[in-house]
Amino acid sequence: MTININEIAQEFTKELDRWYSLPEQYDNELDRQIHEWYANPPNVWPKRPYFSPSSSKACPRELYVKAKRAKKDSFPSQPHQGRWREIGTSIGDLMQRTVLAMERNLPGCPFRFERTPDNRPMFEDFAKKNKQVEHNGQSFYLYGTTDGIMQYVNADGEILRVGLEIKSKQTTPARTSLHSMREAEEGHRKQCVAYSIMYDVDYFIILYVNGAKKSWVMTEDEYAATPDIRAFGFEITDTDRAELLDNFAEITRCINAETPPSIDLSRWTFNNFKTACAESLSDEEYLTLKAQVRRMMRSSLPDWKKQNFYEAFEFIKEAREAE
Repeated sequence: MTININEIAQEFTKELDRWYSLPEQYDNELDRQIHEWYANPPNVWPKRPYFSPSSSKACPRELYVKAKRAKKDSFPSQPHQGRWREIGTSIGDLMQRTVLAMERNLPGCPFRFERTPDNRPMFEDFAKKNKQVEHNGQSFYLYGTTDGIMQYVNADGEILRVGLEIKSKQTTPARTSLHSMREAEEGHRKQCVAYSIMYDVDYFIILYVNGAKKSWVMTEDEYAATPDIRAFGFEITDTDRAELLDNFAEITRCINAETPPSIDLSRWTFNNFKTACAESLSDEEYLTLKAQVRRMMRSSLPDWKKQNFYEAFEFIKEAREAE
């Protein structure tokens, strides 16, 4: 089989557009089956030490304190952020149901979900697993689940296993425009690299679904320039996998040796262990970080990046003073 995974990704968006261009279709049996699957999902608990694919680009210090059983932050969030997270999750659920529906009701659709041994779709709770990894003298687990492992059937009936990662955008229609979005985000690609190790898949499609639309009615040119879905396909190489595992192995070494890695303030926003990270800093690390932020504030970085570094350091300063 000749494989151009990016062309397959574009075919995936065309199939989605073909489905959503049809009159709304109901499939009560499919919905009944989905609810039945979720009513009794398998339970798979993490084995330690472990790393989740979603943490593939997380701050090393965050992963260190998490592995050391530090307390997770429990700050109240702004209400729109809670809705934002839930809508993002719902978009993933929606697209998974759509692929199942296309398999059943869209003639000629070449995409379908792979099935587990008990005939459930290969995604979410039904695909959750621990994958033990031995790398650079360290032993750890990759724990989590994928948005989907699909089968793509070409015109000759050949089958290619393709991973699916679904991401939402919700701020403006421009986030998925051809001008603004040129490629998949690095963190999302690294997440797929972890899944490729867990599920033995070499090809992945990252699907971006935008909750914000340009207009209810658009011309063909407007939709072509600012679509609400974008897909990027790529092949994952052994080099990609080695780079990711090198990072996790080094953090595992730090965990075992109890030598915490440095904080990466560029990954601070979605750090769920901010307080633990701040309190774990030695006085020397704190002063080094303070000098680093001062240099950044005098640099040519964009103002919004400077502000993010400043706010991160202010949080660390206040958390240490409170301690």
